[in-house]
Amino acid sequence: MKFIIALVTVMMVKTVPALASSGQETMGPSLLLLLFFGFGALIVVCQLIPSLVLFCSMMKGLFGKAVKNPMPVIDEKKETV
Repeated sequence: MKFIIALVTVMMVKTVPALASSGQETMGPSLLLLLFFGFGALIVVCQLIPSLVLFCSMMKGLFGKAVKNPMPVIDEKKETV
């Protein structure tokens, strides 16, 4: 029994450095990750353009000139049937 425990201990001590990662195997972000980030950026840009157009029209409506010919007010008394 002591021999088996000693054998398992020696094997564990010898294999731990082989299982440890040195960090040299990493090559940076993969192509799939870059494509995912690019697709996310494309979605943000495609939603940013219409929002800027809408924002500019809102500012133009708020700070632009007033309407020269407003809609006429309809008198309710004349419309009796």
